[in-house]
Amino acid sequence: MAKKLGIFFAIFCILLTSSFADWNILKEYKTTNSGLKISLKNYCESWRMNVELHNIRDYVVVPQECVSYIAKYMTSTQYKVDSERTIDECILHLSTNCILENDGKDAWIFDIDDTLLSTIPYYKQNGFGGNKLNVTSLEDWISQGKGTALDHSMKLFNHLKELGVKIFLVSSRKEHLRSPTIDNLVHVGFYGWTSLILRGQEDECKSAQGFKAEVRSKLISKGYRIWGIVGDQWSSIEGLPSAKRTFKLPNPLYYVA
Repeated sequence: MAKKLGIFFAIFCILLTSSFADWNILKEYKTTNSGLKISLKNYCESWRMNVELHNIRDYVVVPQECVSYIAKYMTSTQYKVDSERTIDECILHLSTNCILENDGKDAWIFDIDDTLLSTIPYYKQNGFGGNKLNVTSLEDWISQGKGTALDHSMKLFNHLKELGVKIFLVSSRKEHLRSPTIDNLVHVGFYGWTSLILRGQEDECKSAQGFKAEVRSKLISKGYRIWGIVGDQWSSIEGLPSAKRTFKLPNPLYYVA
């Protein structure tokens, strides 16, 4: 009997501790400034939304209390619906706002990670954004070519090829990952792009935003008309010069400046 009571007490303590841990961040957020009473789900959904709106920036990890929520979102139908809507808007933009000249200078830019290739399989095994990024570990995973194709982006990618638009892949991946990146892209069905541009040693001290803006400047100087950019990070689409329009895919897992 005493043994059973001991086990029960131990389980109760674990559950109680977990409950307090989950709500720790909400000690100051259980009631908003306007008097609204909120749940943990309310808090995490608000956090995710404000990441996408670029109100929350430069975060290193997802709040621990929200990791399970973010994991659920990134593997949900809602994530797919949100992503597909972004791509639908890209296609609408192409059909209504872009007068393609078909002279070999119509261009479109894609990011790679979580734009063409999903890194969710990696983050599923590494804390879903709740752990500080281990660059060595991520690059080792990338070198194995395990990224999976994002079907919504494949739809736009193939549509652009049919239109004769030149596709440029501009990624913050380092140059030494070129071979596995190409193999991974081709293996899952992304082929026929015009150029794959990665960060060389001379780019290592540049921010992702600065590096990508510089790439766009070089493309424009060569006469390319950049009709659109798709990326999962604000650093992929902000900065000057820009494109005719930019499109942001959802991704609250990590932040790249």
